[in-house]
Formats: sequence, structure tokens, C-alpha cells
Amino acid sequence: MTLTTRCPSCATAFRVQPGQLSARGGKVRCGKCTTIFDGVAGLVEEQLQAAQAETEPSPQLALFEAARKPAPALPAANEEVVPEFLDEDLPPPRRLLWGFGALLALAALVLQVALVYRTEIAVLLPEAREPLAVACGMLGCELRLPHRPELMAIESSDLQTDTRRENVILLNAVIRNRAPFAQEFPALELTLTDERDQPVVRRVLAPADYLPATAAARSSQGIAPGGEAVLRVSFDNSRIRAVGYRLYLFFP
Repeated sequence: MTLTTRCPSCATAFRVQPGQLSARGGKVRCGKCTTIFDGVAGLVEEQLQAAQAETEPSPQLALFEAARKPAPALPAANEEVVPEFLDEDLPPPRRLLWGFGALLALAALVLQVALVYRTEIAVLLPEAREPLAVACGMLGCELRLPHRPELMAIESSDLQTDTRRENVILLNAVIRNRAPFAQEFPALELTLTDERDQPVVRRVLAPADYLPATAAARSSQGIAPGGEAVLRVSFDNSRIRAVGYRLYLFFP
């Protein structure tokens, strides 16, 4: 069934279907002057369209289709204008595609955050360490223990001559982990000084340099919460004359 409605602004008549009127509650946009009007209130008898000599060929109603409508005219004070971004509903397949893309982006963001803060997550949630380690193995990253030097301290240290070997000095030290979680073994910087406390030689000791062979195999487990590591390292002192030392710990 074809109906005819007339624009109250420019008096142009248009052929419409009942479904077109019911789609937007009767609101339509004139394809000639772009006026928004109530198509139901503007319905006329179809015979009037043929009787009017001045009636122009009927352009198609825009019906809020943003892709085909011209620049909208200023609406009257009593007109209800629908925003352009609400003119057209996305078809269901496109909505599903956008929803899937949003979920995929969210999952990628969560994964990226988990990888960046994997060490902190493993500390707060110990049960998540194994899944994170598996994920790092697949992605080529490494799940390491925390590095908190402010929670690591050298409890005691001394440098003495080895009485059994000539020109050999021994460094003894105890490193304590004051954190409530395990930490990696730190690196140590040993500086030997002369009588004026000036540096004579400086050496950086990695965990593999100062840990005994029995503890080196367990170095990946780090120092337990509140635990300590005892080290004893010997140096050849035949080519230098050192009377003092300085010892610092750090994480590379």
C-alpha cells in the first residue's frame, strides 16, 4: 500500500510506505528542503498528488540516511532533531565484529600489562608464577625474582690475610634479605684501597663469582624472605698493596 505525505515547509509530496513511517515513529526528512516533519500528520489522498500541476518528481525520502542527505537546514523551534550519529543503526554483523575487536584489544592490553609487571604479580600472587613462567617461555621473556636493593643489606664483612697461603687475602661477608619475599642474589662491588684510602683496584663480583659450588645450583631460587647468604672469596694480593676495602651491593 502506497501513501502520500506532503512536506509542510515546501509543499512537496512524496510517496511513502507504511513501514517507512513506522520505522522512526512517523518522523521523516524532506528530500528537497531537508525539513523534518511528521509524515503521519502530513498524509494526503494520493489523488491530490496527480491533481497538483506544480508538484515536482518525488525525490526519495532521506529517512535520516547520513550518506545521501544534503546539509541539514536549521530546524524549527518545535522540531525534534535526531543526532546524526544516531541516524543509522549498525547492522548486527558489524556490531558483532566491533565487539569481537574490542574484546581482542582488551585481552591484548591485559596480556601486555601482565608481562610488564610479571615480577610484581608473581610476588603478590605466588600461584601465578608458574603460568607466568610458561607464558614467558613461549614469548621469549624471562621471569626473574624481584630487585629491591633497599631491602637487601650486608650484615657483616671483613678482609683478612690467608694464613695458609702467601699473598692471598680473603673476603668474608654475610648478605641478608630483609624483604618478605625472595630476591635475586645481588652483585657486589669490591674496592681495595691504600694507606690514604685511595682506590687501588676495583672488581665487580657476580653471584657466580662469590657463591660456593653447592649454592650456585640454587642461585635461581634467590635469597629466601628474611634469609641470608654467606660468602667467602679469595684474591691474589701479590701485585698490589692494599690495606683497606669498600664493599657495596647492587643489582645490574
